[in-house]
Amino acid sequence: MFAGEAPLKSGWYNQEIDQAPLITATGAAYHRLHMPERMPVAVRDAFLQARRERRPVVIGVPFDLQSRPWDGPTDLPRPSRELLPRTSPMPPHPDDVAAAANLLAGAERVVVLAGLGAVESGAGAACRALAAKAGGLLSTTLPARGLFHDDPFCIGISGSFTPEAGLDYLAQADFVIAVGCSLAYHAGGGGQLWPKAKMLQVDIDPVALSQGQEVARHHLRADARLGVEALTAALPARNRNWRSHGMAARIRDSKPDSHAFEIEPGMLDPRRVVEALEEALPHEWEMVNSGGHCSWFFAQMPSRPQEKFLTIREFGAIGNGISFAMGVAAARPDRTVVLFDGDGSLMMHVQELETIKRHGLNILIVVMNDGAYGSEVHKLRSEGMLDDGAVVRLQPNFAAIARGFGLAGKTVGNLDDVPKLVAELAASGGAAVWDFRVSDKVVSPSIRRAHPQSSREVGRVSSVRCRDTSTAPDAPGAGR
Repeated sequence: MFAGEAPLKSGWYNQEIDQAPLITATGAAYHRLHMPERMPVAVRDAFLQARRERRPVVIGVPFDLQSRPWDGPTDLPRPSRELLPRTSPMPPHPDDVAAAANLLAGAERVVVLAGLGAVESGAGAACRALAAKAGGLLSTTLPARGLFHDDPFCIGISGSFTPEAGLDYLAQADFVIAVGCSLAYHAGGGGQLWPKAKMLQVDIDPVALSQGQEVARHHLRADARLGVEALTAALPARNRNWRSHGMAARIRDSKPDSHAFEIEPGMLDPRRVVEALEEALPHEWEMVNSGGHCSWFFAQMPSRPQEKFLTIREFGAIGNGISFAMGVAAARPDRTVVLFDGDGSLMMHVQELETIKRHGLNILIVVMNDGAYGSEVHKLRSEGMLDDGAVVRLQPNFAAIARGFGLAGKTVGNLDDVPKLVAELAASGGAAVWDFRVSDKVVSPSIRRAHPQSSREVGRVSSVRCRDTSTAPDAPGAGR
């Protein structure tokens, strides 16, 4: 990233700020480029650092140096791509493979859990083969969701976003093989989702502790694909098979969350919204799932492959979905990008609808509009506290806001309309905002587990809430 700095010649500058602490606090690197003669090499080195360390690098150049004529050498240094080491995948040690195969041979209920390391090493097919030979199941971390989207024995995401059937099977597992996973807390890396299981980690940098938890006690240091392939080859033939036709049917047919909620008249169940979108959205469109309470529901789209579904997880923060979607749209100008977001999150950067319009980006924004900051409102209710600070009393009409910026806008009150809306957008292209008015009574399983009382009715809180729909001509008729 190229950033300006205050001019060196000025003793005082109105917009001067020490950028380095702000940048480094985010985990990025910051370099002040104040010596013109070193700038070509310094810029090259910044590219090299960004690619090698896999993080943003910011270079700050004072304004007066930016406008100085270049009188240095005309030949530029060797580009970073020519300096990057050409490393080969790391094979496992045979002794480690034999020990891991011996452990696995005694297991009866195996789960192969794949993370981003498995995605990047191309280990998907190897993981499928290992799970099949072990008679076990497949799962992924949240960032790798969709890697096994077409496998009948994939139980979905492991962690905070695990569907009901997956939670049941993980609890039964006696051996979990984590392939290219960081074993983070929210992925169940400490064993909270598989309390009966031994854990084997296959990774180029295996760990025993992660985010304050004891995680894997057995390790196979290797490239994810090479390690899994070697383990599969070393595993003796087994007569144990956890898989069954009934299990595949349950994985295919059961709802991610079957909890019953009372949905108010005129409001939609967010789980049914996601089902309708999963059925109607073209598979070649790019999906971006933002953060917040609604992200649990949107993550339950099992037919979507990993390479077409970007999951945002940085810092657990809302408000950044639209920037990710614009980045994907800029990188994939020939595709339609679908951003899944919540009303509170979208309001933080709703002005970027103008940017989307001005740059002609093909982005469909799907808003789960429950008139509240979802995670906060449910946590407050679980504590028996008033939810006033987390409620948006005048439920925004995002369809009208979109039209004000020159985009197509629609408030969707009937899910039967979704296929027609998809067909119209596919034919017209461009950008649009679809506003789904959903019930704030539906609490995601992750919130219910963390805050067990969050689904109870808080009488006084509910009685003071009402919605003004008088300014929303295309909104569902019933307010509350």
